[in-house]
Amino acid sequence: MSVAAERPVVPDFLQQPKPPRLLGLVWTLLVIDTLGTQHPYTVIPLPRSVLQLVTMGAVFAAFPLALLLNPRVRLRPSAYLMLLTFLAVASTVSSLRLESGYGALFRCARFAVFVLTLWLLTPWWHDWVTFVRIHIKALTGVLFTVAVGLLVAPGTALNETYGGRLLGAVWPLTPPQVGQYAATVVGLTILLWLGRHTSRTSVFVVAGPALALLLLSHTRTALIGLAGGLAVALLSLATSSARARKVFTWTIIVGGLGAVLAGAAIQTWFRRGQSDLTELTGREKVWNALLAWPRTLSEQIFGVGLSNKSFGGLPIDSSWLAVYHEQGYLGLTLVVGYLLTLLCVAVLRPGSLTRAATLFLVVYSVIASYTEAGLGDASPYLLNLTIAAVLVANVKPGASR
Repeated sequence: MSVAAERPVVPDFLQQPKPPRLLGLVWTLLVIDTLGTQHPYTVIPLPRSVLQLVTMGAVFAAFPLALLLNPRVRLRPSAYLMLLTFLAVASTVSSLRLESGYGALFRCARFAVFVLTLWLLTPWWHDWVTFVRIHIKALTGVLFTVAVGLLVAPGTALNETYGGRLLGAVWPLTPPQVGQYAATVVGLTILLWLGRHTSRTSVFVVAGPALALLLLSHTRTALIGLAGGLAVALLSLATSSARARKVFTWTIIVGGLGAVLAGAAIQTWFRRGQSDLTELTGREKVWNALLAWPRTLSEQIFGVGLSNKSFGGLPIDSSWLAVYHEQGYLGLTLVVGYLLTLLCVAVLRPGSLTRAATLFLVVYSVIASYTEAGLGDASPYLLNLTIAAVLVANVKPGASR
């Protein structure tokens, strides 16, 4: 008498459904949700309240669409998203005391919906190439508006108020935001080309103009983050890809020659008219004031709640100090936790393109976090790191792609 073998039950997140076309729209709405609205120098002046209505409303439109894609709420386990969920809960706890006003509660609701939407997209994480391409397309769309503004109104786009640095003249993006989007597009496009997932034409058509916009934005942090992230990614690929070794070697040679031949121009670009590169455009004054501000034990542990990332009316411009101020030591612990989780999992896996791209995004985010806020709330940095989580989830033992 034989007993038929029972068919093993496959978890929902392993069934690997095909990514729907609507996925790109949901992701684009999340990118719109994280756009900045921080300067008034645009071709068509729009009230900031209208701009905020568009950005904040985007995530509340993305969530029902994601629920429409995933009506059975199938979720894939993710340590990164779990830690983000804890961070959203911690932010709500710190904001309930209303030290940052009622706006803090709305920011918490927005952050929670942002994280929930990311959870609903996890069933399609197995197709990491689709996610990376969607991310590049969405960011390229943002950069396209910057390029249009530069062509239509160059005087506005290169506003002297920002020292002639490139900003968004169609949508009010600041130079650091332009630099961040451009650096991400350049890095991911080059890595896709190294892995033979895109053509050389795409590198010239997409990464080339993005690099030009980055240089025009004069964003030092973005350029350093791009260089550092790509260096780590190429070193990661060097053991498994002859193409990566060749690119890394030529990059060192060309970079060395460029530093010798154009050293004065490079130094001028980095100085941006400053006599001392350690000035950090006055950021240290805000940082010192924030650290010197007296706090109760509760404020040290939980923070004062989500704010507009400013202190004393001035931008904090540091992810670590912004998280400390808003979410306290608990928030800092969670941020360090998800960064270390992504980094350690990537480092411990064998060399592959997904591993290299993960390292690029994590290293870039860590470098940029020194002078840019965004690791503790809905932001482009969290979207970048979500792509890193998608990539690291697809690093398989012995993989070479």
